[in-house]
Amino acid sequence: MDWSDRIGRRIKLRDLHILQAVAQQGSMAKAARYLAISQPVISKVIGDLERELGRPLLDRDRHGAEPTIYGASLLKHGFAVFDELRQSVEEIEYLADPKKGELRIATHDVIAAGFLPVVIRSLHRRYPHLTIHAKLSVVADALYRELRDRNVDLILGRNLTPVEEDLKAEVLFDETTVIVAGKRSRWARRRKIEIADLVHERWVFPAAGSVAERIMTEMFRSSGLEMPRRGVVCAPMPVVAGLVANGPYLANLPGSLVHFGSNHLQVKVLPIKVPVPPTPVAIVTLKRRTINPVAQLFIEHARNVAKSLP
Repeated sequence: MDWSDRIGRRIKLRDLHILQAVAQQGSMAKAARYLAISQPVISKVIGDLERELGRPLLDRDRHGAEPTIYGASLLKHGFAVFDELRQSVEEIEYLADPKKGELRIATHDVIAAGFLPVVIRSLHRRYPHLTIHAKLSVVADALYRELRDRNVDLILGRNLTPVEEDLKAEVLFDETTVIVAGKRSRWARRRKIEIADLVHERWVFPAAGSVAERIMTEMFRSSGLEMPRRGVVCAPMPVVAGLVANGPYLANLPGSLVHFGSNHLQVKVLPIKVPVPPTPVAIVTLKRRTINPVAQLFIEHARNVAKSLP
């Protein structure tokens, strides 16, 4: 395919940007306000694109506009084009000044409470001017969506499902699961405990849909026990830590969180052999996407921090 005749003269980055704005805003009028240009300009750009490609890119009605299958295909690859351009600009800026740059990470709240801060501190000791953005979700699918939409550079997460073909995973360490109680809990003084002993205790369960919830379910199931149902609390990490430390609650936590967060968690690991195998904590990236230099630095520091785990 000849670039000048087939693509270069027909599709410009500005045209793709306008098409993206219409798709994101849901109408040409809203896109015009968003881009601070007139609606007739947007209509002309979309019309020219459709004539050049010979296919309708948008379905329009009185409620707005949304991409057709042809428009969605063009947008999907258009996002990749803009992302690669952004990555190239960031790489140029990094090459000009290796001490600066930005990184966007998607992760679980438990990883964000333990392992991730240690990696960031390690990275900032060497490169203090790097800017790091972290997005949190307890649901793995939401993390993958952020990566595929190119809103983040990488995922750092506890992974229970096989990584799909468009993704690449590097396992940093195998995460164990421990059961914890507050340091003043009556269970903190026991030297031998079985999971069956704790069925009628108050538990703080992980948020619904999280990796930790699935581990918790498997822990009771493999012990031949029903999940406790009475007096339980289902909550994200900050609530778990507060309830366990200051009340008669139990919880299951990743071993790395207890290892790295022992100074502020105020919990005690109970002497219980949890009947659930370790699960891998991995860094996940898109296979066919350029990794920016700051992401590569982060990965190197994450590998080193992972080596310090017992």
